[in-house]
Amino acid sequence: MTSYISGRLGQALLIALIISLVTFLLLFVAKDPARALASPEATAEEIAALRRGLGLDQPLYVQYGRWLAGVVRGDFGVSLYSRQPVTALLPARIRASAQLAGSAIFLVTIIGIPLGILAAVYRGTIIDTVVTALAVAGQAMPIFWLGLMLVIVFSVQLGWLPVSGRGTWQHVVLPAVTLGYSVLPLTMRLTRSSMLEVLAQDYIRTAHAKGLQRRRVYLKHALRNSATPIILALGLQFGALLGGAVVTETVFAYPGIGELAVIAVTTADLPVVQAIVLFAASVVIVANLLADVLAAVVDPRVRY
Repeated sequence: MTSYISGRLGQALLIALIISLVTFLLLFVAKDPARALASPEATAEEIAALRRGLGLDQPLYVQYGRWLAGVVRGDFGVSLYSRQPVTALLPARIRASAQLAGSAIFLVTIIGIPLGILAAVYRGTIIDTVVTALAVAGQAMPIFWLGLMLVIVFSVQLGWLPVSGRGTWQHVVLPAVTLGYSVLPLTMRLTRSSMLEVLAQDYIRTAHAKGLQRRRVYLKHALRNSATPIILALGLQFGALLGGAVVTETVFAYPGIGELAVIAVTTADLPVVQAIVLFAASVVIVANLLADVLAAVVDPRVRY
């Protein structure tokens, strides 16, 4: 297990390095930060002076090397838009996104997995049909439309929950439900298919023949042996959500890492975009690694 984790950490560092390099190059091709920061009336000489002042006139490999050396020291540079250190902008945004992603995954876990189990146990019944219909509807429903509908119903008409922002737990409810429902269908369908595959095994029929309680058979034997793909999927989903739920945070004006990413891309704030991309990639890699380790703990067959 130790050698496996060490190898995966080495892969993670290499992948993060490649992602940072690709992002660095693509941003320069897409937009000139100096021109984006300059006023519309700025002359070519003023834009060139601004580019020199920001160090953007240096070769790309020099700029990338300088930025990478700063990252190793924990310095992501200064925001070109707000003129604040990037490390001062990220912590509050990361905490907000972590709260939102954690709430969404919690809802997915307590709703999606039980519904998937019920659909598998009662295959071909009305319960299975309803769960499948919910999953298909969730995959087909645009996330921004669901968010707007929740705002209209629960904020505008009923006045139960705030429309936007972050402060109390009430501000998290609508974004968490919207974000959770975007990944809920995959969890339900994956749980159902994994359970169906396990329920067809001989040892499950043997457990029933021995007279074991159905609940024990389903929860202790079937669920544990079908948990590996579910755990891996939840780990990847949490990493992706924490890395930036752009649409949800934009709809609800939620001050998370996704909203900051939109602002940074719009203003060509290169240091902030680079830091966010590197953070998102690291989160996905770490979440995937933790999910693999947890799957190996739950199911010893994974270790081999």
